[in-house]
Amino acid sequence: MPLVRRESLADQAADALLDRVRSGEWEVGGKLPGETTLAQQLGVGRSTVREAIRQLAGRKVLTSRQGAGVFVANLEIAEDWDAVLRRADIDAVIEARIAIEVEASALAAERRTQEDLTNLHRALAERARHRHDVYEHVDTDMAFHRGVLVAAHNPILLELFNHFAPRNREAMVDMLRHRGDYGDDADHAVHEDIYSAIESGDSARTAALTRTHLGSLKRPPR
Repeated sequence: MPLVRRESLADQAADALLDRVRSGEWEVGGKLPGETTLAQQLGVGRSTVREAIRQLAGRKVLTSRQGAGVFVANLEIAEDWDAVLRRADIDAVIEARIAIEVEASALAAERRTQEDLTNLHRALAERARHRHDVYEHVDTDMAFHRGVLVAAHNPILLELFNHFAPRNREAMVDMLRHRGDYGDDADHAVHEDIYSAIESGDSARTAALTRTHLGSLKRPPR
């Protein structure tokens, strides 16, 4: 019979600990017994317990505090962020864009540099040239909106936008292909207005324009 590898044993120990957490044996914030006690309870070595705890800490279920011990952080494993994005429908995507981009646009109006304005103007011109192919239209549209995030000079908002971008692109392409119309003069004029508001430093107007524009993309209630 082949020997059980330590990694497999650690996985089993992690599953056993997770079951005990889910059963309510320890509440959120509750302290787990020490490694020696857990090793005896699980019938494994301390090194296996240590690896199991490391796994569950990486999955945000447990947290280790130097000199204090191991504590329960969550009763369930947090769902993978990419899985959440893949499952999100178009309205959820747009609502997330509103949450990120409205604040970012206001910050852009306050913080934009001349280089930011130059890059935004260039992105706006590229957007104007690509209104007929849905993929090119979405790509140039996203480049403009990302330029607004860059001009906000907030690395966290930019990172959120970047991580969200692939699902955003997919959702926008699907939506515009379904509607069959995109990139008309009125739509582009809104983006020109957003640029002008950023250029003039009017954060309230920039935020209002961005909110109205993104809100208009949502499906009407049934």
